[in-house]
Amino acid sequence: MSIAERYKDVVNQVSAAAVASNRDPEDVSIVAVSKTHPASYVEQALSAGARVFGENKVQEGVEKAGLVESDEIEWHLIGHLQKNKVRKAVLAFDVIQTIDSLKLAQRVDRIADEESRYLKVFVQLNLAAETSKFGASESELLKISDFLASASSLEFAGLMAIPPFFKNPEDVRPYFRKLRELRDELREDGIFSGDSGWLSMGMSQDFPVAIDEGATHVRIGTAIFGQRG
Repeated sequence: MSIAERYKDVVNQVSAAAVASNRDPEDVSIVAVSKTHPASYVEQALSAGARVFGENKVQEGVEKAGLVESDEIEWHLIGHLQKNKVRKAVLAFDVIQTIDSLKLAQRVDRIADEESRYLKVFVQLNLAAETSKFGASESELLKISDFLASASSLEFAGLMAIPPFFKNPEDVRPYFRKLRELRDELREDGIFSGDSGWLSMGMSQDFPVAIDEGATHVRIGTAIFGQRG
């Protein structure tokens, strides 16, 4: 199958999962994870209708954005953001999904202000406390959220998580549910900007379960682009 065919197949699967969960398919955004794949793959997905693309590494995202010129693309950083890469990330990306500490949030806000940029951000949580993964703990979430609620150059848009991998997607459900519950608590406190309070969760192997638990952004790489290069 071509990238265009795979993308359209993913769109159909996402729509079916949303309908099965009594949700509007329009409420679920597909983040096409283009990391490690060439700019030509992004162009093929773009032609097929993809508009949101996720990159893990700042430099790769910068280079790819320079090669694929389109005002329609929304670039998301979905990988760990090192403090020395913040300025490049602020200039290259529209959304940063991986704010994982108060210090990082403060740095991103300060540099965005210096660069006259206004970005949407997600707080990334490490719900299973895995040492191999980045992400804030639940205990850190409130202080990060309080800061983002009043940040001058950032819009606190939602929460993001990369749960442990399980062969059975149903085993991931408790982590998705926990992220939604944390989102709901913050939403009740009016911390999110506007009508946001988004949830970035679910990947190629488990996105139907994530959608059933309320995902608004699913990060799909392999199902669209094939195995990583």
